[in-house]
Amino acid sequence: MSSITLETLFLVLIILLFMSAFFSGSETALMSVNKYKLKHRVKNNEPSAIRVEYLLNNTDKTLGLILLLNNFVNILASAITTLIAIEIYGDKGVAIGAGILTFLILVFSEVTPKTFASHYADAIAYKISFIFYYALKVFTPIVVFINFFSKSILKIFRVNKKLKGSDNLSNEEIKTIIQESSSKITENYEEMVLNLLDLQQVTVEHAMIPKNDVEGIDINDSEENINKKLIDINHTRMPIYTKSFNNIKGFLNKKHIPSMVRNNNTIKVENLLEYITEPYFIPEDTSLLSQLITFKKEKKRIGCVVNEYGDIKGILTLDDILEEIVGEYSVSVQKDTLIRDISQNKIEVHGSIQLRDINKRLGINLSDSTVTTINGYILEALQEIPQAGMTFREDNIIIEVDRVNNNYVEKATITNNG
Repeated sequence: MSSITLETLFLVLIILLFMSAFFSGSETALMSVNKYKLKHRVKNNEPSAIRVEYLLNNTDKTLGLILLLNNFVNILASAITTLIAIEIYGDKGVAIGAGILTFLILVFSEVTPKTFASHYADAIAYKISFIFYYALKVFTPIVVFINFFSKSILKIFRVNKKLKGSDNLSNEEIKTIIQESSSKITENYEEMVLNLLDLQQVTVEHAMIPKNDVEGIDINDSEENINKKLIDINHTRMPIYTKSFNNIKGFLNKKHIPSMVRNNNTIKVENLLEYITEPYFIPEDTSLLSQLITFKKEKKRIGCVVNEYGDIKGILTLDDILEEIVGEYSVSVQKDTLIRDISQNKIEVHGSIQLRDINKRLGINLSDSTVTTINGYILEALQEIPQAGMTFREDNIIIEVDRVNNNYVEKATITNNG
């Protein structure tokens, strides 16, 4: 003790405690870094991000290095504390020094720096990455030597490092992550991502336009009626069929109409057939996500949804799928007339309106695996042909039949009392 003063020992001890705090905080920061931001920064070739990624891809070596340095510093701090305690209190100072050092390490070198690092993980991890990146190059032989014994012990307990639990997340788990991150994501983005995840669970049948509501052209109709429909066309593509919608010939793009008009401003049926594109068919149980991918792959924008017998049930367009993700963005006069708000919790609907549209409008959950429209839902619930004025309740939802025509519910009022 004669060659080292008490002041020097105190100074060294303080430096060692700061180093211990640094190693503890660094470990927490590196392990808590945001993995998604890290991948983005690595794609941008940021040197600090590349170093952090390297350290995390070699977690066993990184943790081995940090623990090696941290334990070395703590043991050295313990030895110096013992010397200081003996110098001040004599032999009984060993116990006093151990107690004081335990308190100092826990508060100033463990709990405080780790808590701080967990709050500012990204800011710290990228700044200190170069220290451990290059230190790992220097101390690799020692770390490998220590890890050898660690792995040997793990093998005794049949722990295989290569056999990790699956990191794949279910849709519901991803939704939870997104909802918990709502403070960092705008409301519109959050809604679109959640809707996109739902596309896998929703089939094309629930988003299609039922064939009874599809406006098409029967080529057996008179030229006068055909020309009138073409002039009044409200959609980009018009289905062309023979007698029955199941005998669909294809789709006519609105942009071709001017080319088909003759001198007398009429369109001949034979000219009509020259411009149509072949129909594209979609099985009714196809998910919207699969169909979105198929539309992109096949360069299609519209298709006919068919059941197991090959009968056409409706039409699905790319816009229908996109509206499931971003919400309605097109002006649809027809839908405005088919669904009308009476109050915040009460709407009037046509029988052809999809259950999904009603659920979104009122924030409810009407569902039936066998039907997609409110007309089908009412018939299925009542198990009889309803009469105007009939009312029934489903939980907190009141459904009133307003008008029936040819056994079809043309109008109903739905109220959410929940």
